[in-house]
Amino acid sequence: MQAKGMENVKLVRVDDRLVHGQVMTSWLKFTGANKIMVVDDEVATNDLMKTVLKGVVPSQVKLGIFSIAKAIDRLTKGFKPDDKLIILVKTPETVWAIQRAGIDIPALNIGGMGIRSDRDTLYQNIACSESERGALRGLIREGCDVSIQITADDSKVSVAKLL
Repeated sequence: MQAKGMENVKLVRVDDRLVHGQVMTSWLKFTGANKIMVVDDEVATNDLMKTVLKGVVPSQVKLGIFSIAKAIDRLTKGFKPDDKLIILVKTPETVWAIQRAGIDIPALNIGGMGIRSDRDTLYQNIACSESERGALRGLIREGCDVSIQITADDSKVSVAKLL
């Protein structure tokens, strides 16, 4: 199902740092986005993190922070015609949950998934756990174009070839 307003979504990005310099400079400029939707159950309930994230977003860009369930509801309702969104999540499992809820995600950008004890290297500085690899495989199987692209100026690298 294509949710109302998904045409307003200019970028869906996995970045475990969420809002930071690359998002604020490269991707906002490239997409022309005027809204950022952070989707993360932990951040949605952490007032300190919400304050920090809101403090780094330019004043002309509106930031919304949602749990997965609330994001699905919001994406289902749609957006105003002039809204241009970037959706930021920490892990591919979040995007897979949105997709499984019936909201078609046509493309996913992997920008930052750092090395951790439960992750193995996927490509250069991008690492994935088995659960994250499963979510990426599911998205690809459903027709989502999953690629690694750190900044808008970088070339895309298809994730399907790396799994």
